[in-house]
Amino acid sequence: MLEQKMVATRESYGNALVELGKEHDNLIVLDADLAAATKTGIFKKEFPDRHIDCGIAEANLAGIAAGMSTCGFVPFMSTFAMFAAGRAFEQVRNAIGYPHLNVKIGATHAGISVGEDGATHQCNEDIALMREIPGMVVINPCDDVEARAAVKAAYEYVGPVYMRFGRLALPIINDSSDYKFEIGKGVELRKGKDLTIIATGLAVSESLKAAEMLKEKGVDAQVINIHTIKPIDKDIIIAAAKATGRIYTVEEHSVIGGLGSAVMEVLSENCPTKVTRIGIKDVYGESGPAKELLHKYGLDAEGIANTILQ
Repeated sequence: MLEQKMVATRESYGNALVELGKEHDNLIVLDADLAAATKTGIFKKEFPDRHIDCGIAEANLAGIAAGMSTCGFVPFMSTFAMFAAGRAFEQVRNAIGYPHLNVKIGATHAGISVGEDGATHQCNEDIALMREIPGMVVINPCDDVEARAAVKAAYEYVGPVYMRFGRLALPIINDSSDYKFEIGKGVELRKGKDLTIIATGLAVSESLKAAEMLKEKGVDAQVINIHTIKPIDKDIIIAAAKATGRIYTVEEHSVIGGLGSAVMEVLSENCPTKVTRIGIKDVYGESGPAKELLHKYGLDAEGIANTILQ
């Protein structure tokens, strides 16, 4: 059996920027002294005149991106999620969100899979922060194929977009010839009749593995990938709730304000259903190898399956 290809979505981000840069002269990339880590360095090597290093000044990074978007450019501002969503929140809200400018935010190193960098850099709050901003699109791709498609869709969309990318290499699961990415549309990856697992980002591939573990225990789980958390696909969520009557959400993010909260908002207003949120339980992360942290916090396939069985 061939080994499954693994790619970090931050790598996909860098490569997608180069592909788009070849097609669009108005695409520029701004970074905050992290081009090697965010992988915008790939774009810098190809288009050095269209890459701007703003230094360790993330608020200024957002302001420059906002200004350039008013001059006909489509800026992709890039840094770690903790700095893009956290440190620069006021500028993103007021300088980009409020005037609804055409700025794309490429936030890498999100969640506890940042690993050894520890709690200060493991942003488990960014989805909650960004989906609060009126008019902000929030995308959290689950693999290389989806991440590349998300970057292209973000460029084509007119308005602010927040994209969440990870450090850890993930298996490619969207390699079918009929794959199609559309902002605001969830994807059913596995049919099931007993319950529904709704996952996003890194948690999607782990949820698929968990579904196979559950199958061995006689539980037939549907798996849905919600790559766009805002605007969220209400139809697929409501349909799943009506079909199985039991929802589990899985995310590498706080259970407060993220995917789980968004799903519960949809269901409480349209189809009241029992929902269990699997994610970071109102605690900070800690330093350690990414895979060990995912296991400790119950976000690997084993942890997801065990939570559902309990």
